[in-house]
Amino acid sequence: MNMLPRIKVQFLNGQLGIVGDSPDGLFALVCAAVAVAETFKLDTSYSVHSLGDLKKLGVTSENNPRLFKHVSDFYNEVPEGTKLIVFGVDKTKTFTELCDKESGVIRELITSQNGALRGIFVAGDGREATATTQGLDEDVFTALPKAQQLAEWATESLFAPLFVVLEGRGFKGTQPKSLRKEKYNRVAILIGDTIKSSEGAAIGTLAGKLAIIPVQRNVGRVKDGSLFPLEMYLGENTVEESFGLVSDLYDAGYITPRKYVGKSGYYFVDDQMACEQTDDYSHLTSRRTIDKAYRIAYNAFLNFMLDELTVNEDGTLHQGVVMAWQQEIENAINRAMTAAGELSATEAGEGCKAFIDASQNVLATSKINVTIKVRPFGYSRFIDVNLGFLVEESGKSKGKK
Repeated sequence: MNMLPRIKVQFLNGQLGIVGDSPDGLFALVCAAVAVAETFKLDTSYSVHSLGDLKKLGVTSENNPRLFKHVSDFYNEVPEGTKLIVFGVDKTKTFTELCDKESGVIRELITSQNGALRGIFVAGDGREATATTQGLDEDVFTALPKAQQLAEWATESLFAPLFVVLEGRGFKGTQPKSLRKEKYNRVAILIGDTIKSSEGAAIGTLAGKLAIIPVQRNVGRVKDGSLFPLEMYLGENTVEESFGLVSDLYDAGYITPRKYVGKSGYYFVDDQMACEQTDDYSHLTSRRTIDKAYRIAYNAFLNFMLDELTVNEDGTLHQGVVMAWQQEIENAINRAMTAAGELSATEAGEGCKAFIDASQNVLATSKINVTIKVRPFGYSRFIDVNLGFLVEESGKSKGKK
């Protein structure tokens, strides 16, 4: 079968050994809602830059309380002027239906934004929750593979990698099933809200926090300061009353708020994706970092598409071409990411390494395999301190022989 000339970028996994300005924070909020006259229609994307912009669309806390809350929470975390795509959907639609890559309306949203979206946050409102035998609305779990497939479709078909965060709807305080053995490294689930006994989660707060931090930054970084909300809950109890539950939810792979002794305010416990911990992309930090490198690599190699290539007598690439291509992609990623502190740098300031096997017969195949690796940051998730008294041993006091 004939194929169109193309560039294909594949993600390497198992590499970490784990037991021009880019709109990195451009997100879409997909939320169940009701239409408002002719100013706010469902299945239609609206760009807002403040809560005031949402009000201009006729959306209020009375006619669309959940949507209004999420957007309000978003702008409590970010400065006005930060762009957010708002996409209202039918309240009867399930997350599973919305995320279906063949028939779901979120696919239309992604396409309409021409690949600009980096993340999609999905929230519900009003629909009666289905059975919660696994700790959450069953729809959340059936939506996981759909959301993963949707994000993979955006990556492979539109060259526009993104992640999806699902609202952990229907949480009643019962430990939900573990996500540790799943394989959805483009999807995360958030549990916890600013409202007591809420059916949903603080999606707007998480989206806002992520929108203002660089791709390599963990959303739970304490140094960045606490979240805006003054009260946060897990089911009917406050987060501070739920220390054991926070730990259990973390162990099960969910994103949730937490408290730190000696610190005021709330923080997100971590940025876990719905997959095994040994997956290189088991955290949003690695997911967002590698996705940004993907976009840069794609744009850099696009300039080489159908270019003339000098080859040796045996059809392999001339060494000069190999070196030029490797240097081009390394420079592109180092300029955009390493220099910005988004990758760990060597003493020479390099955070990216590209390799092209010069033995490839390009004349026969018209195909070039390239390997690109970027150096991520480590994260201080566990800190062990040995603390004791400083007492000199007998017979070894200063000046004694």
